[in-house]
Order: sequence, then C-alpha cells, then structure tokens
Amino acid sequence: MLNADVVIIGSGHAGIEAALAAARMGCDTLMLTQNLDTIGQMSCNPAIGGSAKSHIVKEIDALGGAMGLNADATGIQFRTLNRSKGPAVWATRVQCDKKVYQFRLKALLERTQNLRVLQTTASTILTDKDRVTGVNTDLGAPIRTRAVVVTAGTFLRGLLHIGEKSMPGGRMADAASTLSESLRQLGFETRRFKTGTPCRLNGRTIDFSSLEVQRGDEPPPRFSSLNVRREANDLFTLNFDGEGMFHVEQIPCWLTHTTHQTTSTIKSNLHKSPLYQRRIEGTGPRYCPSIEDKIVRFPDRESHHVFLEPEGRHSEEIYVNGVSTSLPYDVQVALIRSIPGLRAAEIVRPGYAVEYDYFPPTQLKQTLETRRVAGLFFAGQINGTSGYEEAAGQGLVAGANAALQVQSHPPFILPSKASYIGVLIEDLTARGTNEPYRMFTSRAENRLLLREDNADLRLTELGAAAGLVGQAGLARVEEKRRRIAQLDRAIDSLRMDGKRLSTTMRSPAFALEQLPSEVRSCADDETWRHVAIEARYAGYIARQQAARQPEWERAIPSTINFAIIPGLRTETREKLTSARPSTLAEAGRIPGLTRTDLTVLSIWMHNNLP
Repeated sequence: MLNADVVIIGSGHAGIEAALAAARMGCDTLMLTQNLDTIGQMSCNPAIGGSAKSHIVKEIDALGGAMGLNADATGIQFRTLNRSKGPAVWATRVQCDKKVYQFRLKALLERTQNLRVLQTTASTILTDKDRVTGVNTDLGAPIRTRAVVVTAGTFLRGLLHIGEKSMPGGRMADAASTLSESLRQLGFETRRFKTGTPCRLNGRTIDFSSLEVQRGDEPPPRFSSLNVRREANDLFTLNFDGEGMFHVEQIPCWLTHTTHQTTSTIKSNLHKSPLYQRRIEGTGPRYCPSIEDKIVRFPDRESHHVFLEPEGRHSEEIYVNGVSTSLPYDVQVALIRSIPGLRAAEIVRPGYAVEYDYFPPTQLKQTLETRRVAGLFFAGQINGTSGYEEAAGQGLVAGANAALQVQSHPPFILPSKASYIGVLIEDLTARGTNEPYRMFTSRAENRLLLREDNADLRLTELGAAAGLVGQAGLARVEEKRRRIAQLDRAIDSLRMDGKRLSTTMRSPAFALEQLPSEVRSCADDETWRHVAIEARYAGYIARQQAARQPEWERAIPSTINFAIIPGLRTETREKLTSARPSTLAEAGRIPGLTRTDLTVLSIWMHNNLP
C-alpha cells in the first residue's frame, strides 16, 4: 500500500506548484498524473504572463515557485506589455518552447526531494467522519494520506466538441476523469464551464512575407529574481541547448487579420457550431471568446487581429491566437484560408471546445481547503478559473496549506491588500464566479502598490515564514532592500535644478544615465527602476492610503452568527453565512451586498464585539 503526507491529483500548472510547495516544506508528497509525458503541458497558448497574469507569476517566484523561472529558461520571445500606461500595469509576457517547458518541469519534479510522481488515475476520495483519509486509483490499492489537493483542470467529466461530433476527454487525445462523481457523493455542488483552443498550422505552409512581424524586446524582460547563473548542481540550471541558463535568440511572431470572407464563412456555418446548436451547456470565458462569438457579438467589426505564434524552436507548429473555434474541420480550413498569409495553410491540429465540471469556490476556505471535508483542497480550474497563472498561484497556496495542516502549523493566507494571489483567492472564496475567472489589474484595490517590481519585497519574507522560501531567497531580498536604501540616501543628498531629485524622477523619461556619477555608482537597473517607480507613485499612494477607512479592514470573527444581527436582509444573512468573509472589506466584494448592509454589520460589530 502506498502512503504519503500529501497527495496531489493532477500535473498541470496548479498541481506542479502544489507538489513543489508541499515537498520543499518537508512533506512526503505524491503526485498522481494520468500521463507522465503531459506534465506541465500547455494545452492552449504556450505563453506565460500578460496583463495582470504576470503579477501572479512574479508573486509565485517571490514565494519560491517554479513557473517564472521555467518560463525564463524556456522562452523564445520576451515582451513587456502596456508600456504606454503606468508602471503598475506593465506586464511581462513570455512565449515559451512548448515541449521544453513541459519536459524541464518533469525533470524538476523527478529530482525534487520529498516528491514522488506516479502515473495512475484517481477515481475516489476516501474519507472518515468528514476528513480525507486517502485516494483510490486504477491501480487497485488505496493510497493513504493526510491531505489531498485536487487540481484536475478540464478533465472532470470533460467533453470535447468539434462541429457535430462530441467525445469524452480532458483535452484532445487525453481521457476524461470520473472523479467528479466521487466529489458529488461527498456533497459538493458542481456546475459546468467550457473553454476552447484554436487550430495549429504547419509553419511551412504560411506566407510570412505578407505579414507584419512582431519581435521581442531587447534586452528581454524576465520573470524570476533567480535569473542568475547558479551552481552546476542546482536544479534550475537544467537546460537543453548548450551552456548557460537562458535562451538568448528570440523568435518572431506575426500579425494578420480576419477578412470579410472569414466573416461570411463563419456566419454561413453557425448552424454547425456546437455552441450555437446549444449542445454546450457550460459558460465560456467572456474575455477570450471563440471566433464565432466575436463575429456574432461584434457585427460592426470589419476584421479581428490574428497572431501567429511559434510553439517551439524545433517545431513547425504555429498557434493561431485569436481564432479559438469548435466549428467542423472543413469549416476551420475554409476560415483559416480566408486570412491573409494563410491562403495555403495546412491545419495539423483542429481547434475544439472542452466542457468540464467546476466546483463553486464559495465551498472553500481562504486556505483553499474545502469546508465540507477537512484535509481536502481544490486548486485551479476546478475552482472556476481560467489561465495557467491563476491555476499555479492557487496550487502554490493549496499545496502550502496542505503541508502546514499535516505539520499542525498555522495556515498560510495571502492578504488581498498585499498580493494578486490574495485578491484572486478572496474573490473566489467570498464571491464565487459565474464565468471562468480571469485576473485583471482592476480587481486589485491596491494595484499601485502591487507591482511586478516589488513582488519579492512584498511576499518573500511571508513565504520564508511559512517554509516556502529558504535562506538564499531571503538573502536576495535583504540585498535588494540594502541597494534601495543606499540609492534613496544618495538621491536625498542631491538637488537638481533647485528641486529634490526624487521629484524630478517622477518623469517616466528620466533615466539612470542622467544621474550624477556618485548616484549611478550605487544603483543597478533593477534598483533604479524600483526607486523611480516608487517616487512616481508616492503622491497617489499617500492619498489612497489617507482616504481608506480603517474600519473596513476590521476582522469578522469566524464564529459570528449573522442570523441574530437586526437590520440585515434575509438575503444578506444567507450570503454572509455562506461566504464567511474575514473582513468588512472582503464582505463588500460579495455580489448583492450593499453599503447599507456593511454599515449595519459594522455598527453591530462596534457595539457588540470587543
């Protein structure tokens, strides 16, 4: 019989971070995967980051996770998005070599202390008196454990759709999971979502000469603060193309667009779409619609952007970003060949939609442990999210809390005012979601403070206290703080044009090279960028903090009985009891609660609680 402290079900981006977190915190950890060769597979676009998502990746890195460093090590194009806007919303995006990304993570998992990986399918969650005790698999013998993290992604009763054909599957060529039935039998509520992916093309059949080239930034931006040469025995030095840690040669992407012919082809075949045949029950992502949805929802648009993105250095497959579809194969060929540059393009993998079960995340605590079964945690798309980054952030938190519970230590909860991952988890557990959840910078109340440049300053010490980050990580942050303090002192000692230098720095055009030599000598690019951004936002942040009402940060006791509070509506009592918010600010984000509800609750707490 197999035994483990923590069992991780699933080997996608949530499962990987969960397993690595539990293992590096000292727990005997076992990852179960249907297929060892699809660990870390990027089922859709092989890219990490983008608007708001990059902030999550930076936070994962600050907490010792693997996603950012693996993207840096396997990237084929690096860009900073939103440069025309303020630094708080600048976003790193890395197009990765799909297979290298995947197999590098597999190697990392295989070589991580305290972690085992087993190819098998989980079928049943075993419990005793509402506490998890193990997992049944297709191997026949139960696995005994003290904590389970379910990260099954789109595999829970997954159903694939291409045109009028439907088949079970979590993604193309991979079987669906029946684990949903076990979870329903334990009393969990379940609903359906759907997502989709575009077709892939043979790059040799594309006429790139007629397309607009999209090149990466030089120097390439990076995700990880570990972005340095390391000792030869360090796992993060794993690489596949010679000496050094990172690729240096970037590969271009290309931009094209749909045409009137594309629109006509889609409109004349909408009756063949499983979405418009109403064979798909699940709700799809609003912010990543299929090309069918785009044509129907935006009838006045003459064309839509289409980005052609390579899937790897050693592959001719091209990802067609912007043309997610579940139309029949022959229709996909026709619409692709209506696009400039793709007149003779060959599809090597058709696009498809996948429908799957998710479990409304209001059934979870902020630790991502389920309220119904102790020791059982959910992370990733099972909680209604979309995106590799959102999944990975949840996985890290769930894995850490599973380990801490096994070790009888206090839980690890990231506050929403200090992290995007905290915003994500608070939104999910307090408000739930009726559509696939995607992170946006607008979701963070403190977004001027939650930036890429200070993720390690915000979170690494919290991670170290929980056991997620070692002494080397702490030392890097302490050295960064030292460099920042040194630069701040140098700046405060100078004046330029009769003004303090820190005031002049608020201009985004002001560069390190413009500083006097005595200041330049104590700053590198990273330190200067951080100090300049802090100076630029100082006034805004001060006004924001002054305007904030401390009362809304007050904690709500977990034992409070909302039913006895006079003046609350019945609907409000039910929602507060279900969501169990930890603060008044968190309660304010519950859909349907009014400011009057919060005022009533605040006054009652002030008069009745110590």
